[in-house]
Amino acid sequence: MAGIELYAPRQPRVRRTWTAAALILAVVFIALGQTLTVIPAVLLGWVSLQGQDQGQNQGWGAMAYTLFGFAFIALITVAWVRLFERRGLDAIGFNGLGLKRFAQGYGLGLAALLAVVGVIALFGGYRIESGGAFATANVVGALLPILVLMAGFVVQGSTEEIVTRGWLMQVIASRHGLGWGIGLSSALFGLLHASNIKPSPELAVGVFNVVLFGVMIGLYAARQGSLWGVCGWHAAWNWLLGLGFGLEVSGQVIDTPPLIVDLADRAGAPWWLTGAAFGPEGSVVTTAMLVIAAVVLALRWRSRDYGVVVEAATPVVVEKAPA
Repeated sequence: MAGIELYAPRQPRVRRTWTAAALILAVVFIALGQTLTVIPAVLLGWVSLQGQDQGQNQGWGAMAYTLFGFAFIALITVAWVRLFERRGLDAIGFNGLGLKRFAQGYGLGLAALLAVVGVIALFGGYRIESGGAFATANVVGALLPILVLMAGFVVQGSTEEIVTRGWLMQVIASRHGLGWGIGLSSALFGLLHASNIKPSPELAVGVFNVVLFGVMIGLYAARQGSLWGVCGWHAAWNWLLGLGFGLEVSGQVIDTPPLIVDLADRAGAPWWLTGAAFGPEGSVVTTAMLVIAAVVLALRWRSRDYGVVVEAATPVVVEKAPA
């Protein structure tokens, strides 16, 4: 299958990481970046390795440090692209119309999350535990972590997109085509979430949905010819999920009053509706939403000439992979 450059034409004298090496390096980049985050945090006493298993690191301060720590992963990935592959940031999707595309993606992410939570609530999946930040005695104090973590989720969501859709997906697609690029990057993305909670049915559905999210968002990035929009989508979804309604983000809980209302699973609600310990990302409602979005994007992609993204800031170049 012909290779495809997703975000920018390949320039002379650039290097491309081999597919097998790229899959390994993606995990190495993440592990190394997380290590660079944890070591100073532990030494300064901001988080505790023993406290991780006891839920003591779920305060918003520790969560903010963890989210901003994703910047190390992004810097490592960008350094590899610049120094080894000899390519610019446009090659991993940071091309034109950045602010506009990010804002569009952010709006779509908010709308998608509101739709999922709304459907689950409509079918009786949630109960209201308490009001949101504006119902607290100290509104300013309640809003501070919400705003800080909003920025943190921009860093975290964008970093995950840089590694998986910006770098890994396009490296694979440049050799083997878009299908392999989306498939392998999405599978790895799902596996990275496979240990978030204990083995359970909701974990299985949650990991499946994370893979499905990778497929959907990969199609979105490929169709737009840019990474800006998917960074916005990812950041908005995670932020509103954890800080808008106080729900689990892939099994992780943020201990702070949410912006809108604090929701909890209604007693007796089926796990497949709410996602239980994994949160809405382990719900079949999310599965349905992602399937519909992926089908729409795939059909819109197929409605155009393969390898040409009309909305991209730079033309997409289709080429045969070298022998």
